Amino acid sequence: MLPVKLCPALAGVILVCCATVVVYGLDNGLARKPPMGWMSWERYRCITDCGKYPDECISEQLFMRMADLMVSEGYRDAGYEYVNIDDCWMADERDEDGVLQPNKDRFPNGIKYLADYIHERGLKFGIYQDIGTKTCAGYPGMMDYFKLDAQTFADWDVDFIKIDGCYADVELMVNDYIKFGAFMNETGRPILYSCSWPAYQEYNGIIPDYEQLKETCNMWRNWGDIEDSHQSVVEITKYFSDNQNRIVPHSGPGHWNDPDTLILGNYGLSYDQSKSQLAVWTVLAAPFLISNDLAKVTPEVKALLLNRAIIKVNQDPLGIQGRLVKTINKIEIWKRSILPRVGHELTQAIAFVSRRADGAPYTVAVKLREDVGLSNSTNIKGYKVYDLFEPKAVPFLVRAGSTFETRVNPSGANLYRFVPQFGTDFISF
Repeated sequence: MLPVKLCPALAGVILVCCATVVVYGLDNGLARKPPMGWMSWERYRCITDCGKYPDECISEQLFMRMADLMVSEGYRDAGYEYVNIDDCWMADERDEDGVLQPNKDRFPNGIKYLADYIHERGLKFGIYQDIGTKTCAGYPGMMDYFKLDAQTFADWDVDFIKIDGCYADVELMVNDYIKFGAFMNETGRPILYSCSWPAYQEYNGIIPDYEQLKETCNMWRNWGDIEDSHQSVVEITKYFSDNQNRIVPHSGPGHWNDPDTLILGNYGLSYDQSKSQLAVWTVLAAPFLISNDLAKVTPEVKALLLNRAIIKVNQDPLGIQGRLVKTINKIEIWKRSILPRVGHELTQAIAFVSRRADGAPYTVAVKLREDVGLSNSTNIKGYKVYDLFEPKAVPFLVRAGSTFETRVNPSGANLYRFVPQFGTDFISF
């Protein structure tokens, strides 16, 4: 959550960079691949009236139900492992010793009980706090309680923590994120650390120190909160393409740029728009954190979220973030290098993403070398192409340097895997 939306006290504040920052370094061995799981915020926000909305309020029942669905619906077995609480889980005040408390009506058994429930199902547990005096929704923040909160989360067996940046001293924000990370590491419990300071800085025209981020955090939000609309997805995607030259080099195993949650299965995306978000997030090597009601996802969208071929690309161990390489008649072409390596050449994941809305599927023809940037090596004779949205389809062959044609639905996307073929390995056709 960002100050321009939920923290009016910070609106219009001009951030200044800290002159001196102590760097402790992050070496927790976590997030070697983009994290996968489920997170509450986009779908459930801060619904706290369990009388009116018993199935939607932020409560232990919601997270227990989602954990059960992750198991029964196959999400855990597909690689989604975290169940993450966002804002609005706390009581209004800390206890007499300063320890954070959950809302006793909505979390009557306590957070450790919920963590145990989630762990018993072979999943991991995530929670939310804020680096400032209050969370974005107004609950107690962690200012002046960094060490105590770090130990509390470790005692609760937390596996993932997202730290927001509302109601913070913007001049000290980065130092405070670093301090909390150090206290968290001192607990001895491995906790994936998701930071938010880049989003606050970027929104105010400050370029974050991404080298510092990599030393401090496992992942970080770069830009605004995603909302339940295709327009929101497009706006976030545009930020990532506009700024790719400076942010792509800093993403990789252990430290990821995070464009926010997958919103497939909610109200705002059509099926084709769901494919579009999934394709772009896959090429971006983005965390796959779903925010929806897993009980109400349609079979078609569920098949997208559980598509093993797409998940394999997202989870590629090289962890290379892809880029927008060309736009032709409002069709964006995104490319990412992945395994397997064939000879000296890597396989390429290529997404064709339509920003058109003119009513009919649009045919785009691209030159694989000139337009898409595939290898100029004369040793490559062609590519075996897999349609990742049609995993049962037979792969087909295209010649190196040839023209590739695909037809993309309005506001939709096609996603392919191009595997290099050499010499006699390439079957003439």
